[in-house]
Amino acid sequence: MNSVIKTLLGLLALLICSQNTNAALDCQGQFPNLITDICWTCAFPINFGSGGLTLPLSIGQEGTPDPGGLPVCVCGANVGVKISFWEPVRHVDVVRKPFCMTTLGGIDMNPGFSAPHGTQETRDNTDLNSFYQAHWYVDPIFVLLQAELDSRCLEQNVFDVAYLTELDPLWNDDEMTSIINPDSFLFGNLVAKLACGADCVTSTVGFGSNTLFWCAGCQGSMYPLNGHVAAHIGGVQASSLIVERLIAKMHREGLMWAASGDAGQCGYYPQLLMDKTNYKYQMHFPFPQNKINGKCCQPLGRSTILWGAGKEVPAIGEDYAYMIFRKRNCCQGAF
Repeated sequence: MNSVIKTLLGLLALLICSQNTNAALDCQGQFPNLITDICWTCAFPINFGSGGLTLPLSIGQEGTPDPGGLPVCVCGANVGVKISFWEPVRHVDVVRKPFCMTTLGGIDMNPGFSAPHGTQETRDNTDLNSFYQAHWYVDPIFVLLQAELDSRCLEQNVFDVAYLTELDPLWNDDEMTSIINPDSFLFGNLVAKLACGADCVTSTVGFGSNTLFWCAGCQGSMYPLNGHVAAHIGGVQASSLIVERLIAKMHREGLMWAASGDAGQCGYYPQLLMDKTNYKYQMHFPFPQNKINGKCCQPLGRSTILWGAGKEVPAIGEDYAYMIFRKRNCCQGAF
């Protein structure tokens, strides 16, 4: 009898240890190493003037056209020189466990607030769909590193955990989400979905098409602007889609402003419909993104087949963190 009791106690202890181990694996993350985890070449191309002078290190990095005309610019009564670059300004977590702060080292900051957990479910025995929570960090790294304190062309913010989807009632409700994207009803048909194949092609060879604004390239549909992924192919694909939706959601709610083109020369301006060509992004957790053909970041919507290979690991590598680069056109010296 004693041996039976000891055996049962041993099995119970193993079960408790197993549960504790699984609980520990629910929230993974690490602070990004600014030397090895951030792809600094994503800030290029950097152009001065009207595209006439390009820094040599911009060779091989993808960019978008800059405003033409004279190389000088005017903001109010001040005159400056046109400059453009890609500024690392935001971090995004895409996680399964609510309040799991991947970018902050994988700490659990649950205040006792009930929020939906991440899921992966099979629908009709064929399609796999999923749900993730996400976190939006204000993180203007150039300023934080004191790269160029006297330049007003850099975003003058401080690090902040600015948005948690766990606190957003729209993030888990397709019907309520229609409040901010009522146009989604226009793109639920087969023709609109087939058109996203063209956006997949354009974003894989370059930047996505703003004409097909309801598409998220090879990742699927931009709508609804919430955490439900109707066609889950893999963790990297699904988390990339969540990143694109979250950026679009921030624009739609007026919480993210644009900074490119002629309109951005003298400051930021609201842009409720996100310009997909204004952003590049790179993974830094669970694995810093490797360089492929000299590039370690990509435009929104690009296929994850190449750069996402081997980036998803069961249990320890199913939460993700990404660095977001935004295109910046500015009138340097006019502020």
